[in-house]
Amino acid sequence: MTTLDKKTVLDFLEQNPHITTRRDIAKGLNVKGAGRAELRAILKDLERGGSLERTGKRAYGRSDHPPSTTLVHFLRIDEHGDLVGKAVGREGPFGPDLIYAGPAHRPTGRGRQKIKSREREPGIGDAAICKIAETPGGWKARIIKLIDKRENRPVIGLFTSVGAGGRVESANRKDRHEILIPAGETKDARDGDLVLALPKASRGRGPKQGAVQEVIGQAGDPRAASLIALHAHNIPTEFPEAALQQARKAKPAPAAREDLTQIPLITIDPEDARDHDDAVFAEALEDGWRVIVAIADVAAYVTEGSALDREAWTRGNSTYFPDRVVPMLPFELSADACSLREGEPRRCLAVEMIFDKSGTKRSHTFLRAMMKSAAKLSYEQAQRAIDGKPDEKAEPLLESVLKPLWGAYAALKEARERRGPLELNLPERRIEFDEDGTIRQIRVKESFAAHQLIEEFMIQANVAAAESLEKARHPLIYRVHDQPTEAKLAALAEFLKTLDLKWPLGERPQTSRFNRLLKETRESEAEDMVTEIVLRSQAQAVYAPENLGHFGLNLTRYAHFTSPIRRYADLIVHRALISALDLGPDGISTEALSRLEETASHITETERRSMAAERDATDRYLALFLADRVGAEFEGRITGVTKAGLFVRLAETAADGFVPISSLSDEFWVFEEGAMRLTARGSGRHFDLGQTVTVALREVTPLQGGLLLEMLSSPRARKKGEKAPAARDHKQRGGRRGSHKGKRGRRRG
Repeated sequence: MTTLDKKTVLDFLEQNPHITTRRDIAKGLNVKGAGRAELRAILKDLERGGSLERTGKRAYGRSDHPPSTTLVHFLRIDEHGDLVGKAVGREGPFGPDLIYAGPAHRPTGRGRQKIKSREREPGIGDAAICKIAETPGGWKARIIKLIDKRENRPVIGLFTSVGAGGRVESANRKDRHEILIPAGETKDARDGDLVLALPKASRGRGPKQGAVQEVIGQAGDPRAASLIALHAHNIPTEFPEAALQQARKAKPAPAAREDLTQIPLITIDPEDARDHDDAVFAEALEDGWRVIVAIADVAAYVTEGSALDREAWTRGNSTYFPDRVVPMLPFELSADACSLREGEPRRCLAVEMIFDKSGTKRSHTFLRAMMKSAAKLSYEQAQRAIDGKPDEKAEPLLESVLKPLWGAYAALKEARERRGPLELNLPERRIEFDEDGTIRQIRVKESFAAHQLIEEFMIQANVAAAESLEKARHPLIYRVHDQPTEAKLAALAEFLKTLDLKWPLGERPQTSRFNRLLKETRESEAEDMVTEIVLRSQAQAVYAPENLGHFGLNLTRYAHFTSPIRRYADLIVHRALISALDLGPDGISTEALSRLEETASHITETERRSMAAERDATDRYLALFLADRVGAEFEGRITGVTKAGLFVRLAETAADGFVPISSLSDEFWVFEEGAMRLTARGSGRHFDLGQTVTVALREVTPLQGGLLLEMLSSPRARKKGEKAPAARDHKQRGGRRGSHKGKRGRRRG
């Protein structure tokens, strides 16, 4: 029999974290007879001393060492913005704090399991089966399976007083029930306040009760939409004091630097930009072009493992709302010390690239340098100057700086056309605000050659970074965009059949084939439909330590290097270049290299989180903008077809609204998934993905960002010889028999 003492028991539980019951512990330690009483006494002593925690009536777990796979209940957001939980036993939460670190599966490698887009990120109140691992940054929990506990999650919503208590209407359009707040649980919330409320466990079907945890703002605030999105998606807004102190006192690491201060590098950014990551310069050579792209040297200020670095890793990226930016780095760095401000010396990591006259790159060199921006221009200023209308600031730069930049871009554009990246024309909208925060207008962002110039220069710099690290055989985080899956291509081919268009299955996907399809249907009735379905067929780009190439850009290797102020991926690539090319002492550590997969997975998740938050805020702003136009008619395009109804994007504002299937007509409507259409069973008339329609705005819910629309356009007639859907394919009905679905759709819309 094993000698029985406290160390033996603790060592056994550490080596066998899946064994928790007293009976199994005794069996594992070969404890029999009278020894069982001794084991019980030791377990009780360890529990009293804090080394073990009770996880069940006769079950134990190490308080400092959770099981390798266990149920985790996420309980709070810590001061760094991390979601924190604890392992759960029969007696409730136990063990050390566990920090959420993304999915458990590996996100990279063709043929391996890839990141799957989940309906949502986990939040406070959620539970999940997780893999647990100890890291230098603490215990990390990676989700294997998220268990839906939405009914117990905190709710962000609008508070309305009712007697001495109140009720909370959720800002999430998927939450259908209000929460009743008893007297004494309101936290002094008043009518019109936005609150964070925590539902209480309840049984039965009666009204759910809860308690207000925090008053976060007022619904009447014109900028409440971003406030709701920040809290709903757990976007950290406050920097820890240690990170702020480091930012205020940041001193760059010493490093040998080239002098680029005499080269007229300029920044070209949006007019309202506060942080300037990149500056550019070009000059003509006898047989080509010399291009310099200089990037803010953030690695010199944000040292690995520091409070600033930990917070940047946690945030993963900056989040851009229509009315504000939540930066990855404090403004002392992002808008000052690391921003390439006009006329001020700044440290940079630059790449000098040599191209021939056809835009083919011959060579490139990375250097750590000092630079001084010769000018800060907006895209509009630079474009007007090239178009012959320079203002006072741009005119002195026209011949010496701007025209060489456009000359080099012409060569790079020629090479880009030969490369053939995916060409999707997706216009963007911009929400503009008055000083008091009310929305002034929503307009389509203009696209200039100046935008494409900067984009292509940044792409070339990113490629050069990946090439240099690969040549040095140095690990890095790639930006990868996998090719479309066979399933998505099959769905694309099935859809194109309805338009009498063919798609070759069995061939390796190529961007040129997609571009040819887009070109063939341009300015035709099918253009919008084809653009939408091509977009849906594409994979999502992710970060990964293994290279899958970038399908959309049609590049074999690609990394993010050009925006270290707002993306942690770029900071990792900077540090890797510093180490690989011996550019200073502040490169990437062996420990950080060992965590590249974890970091890649984490920053992919934070990017998804920011995108979801930005989209939610935009939806609410658009709904608020349209709130006084109920009854108005709009032109739009069908962007989604479901068994519950149609999603329509309004042409004027790009706002998305919903048309419930029950409101279409009294006909029996069938959802044809392959054709992405709703078809009337008898007449065969149909509404298709991408179809241009006229709708009326019937209801607006600004709190949830929802628009309920009424279809005014007639469905398309069935083509001659086209068969109506078979009865067995009926998925959804309109009219009276489907009206309950319409009500459900109204809430969703």
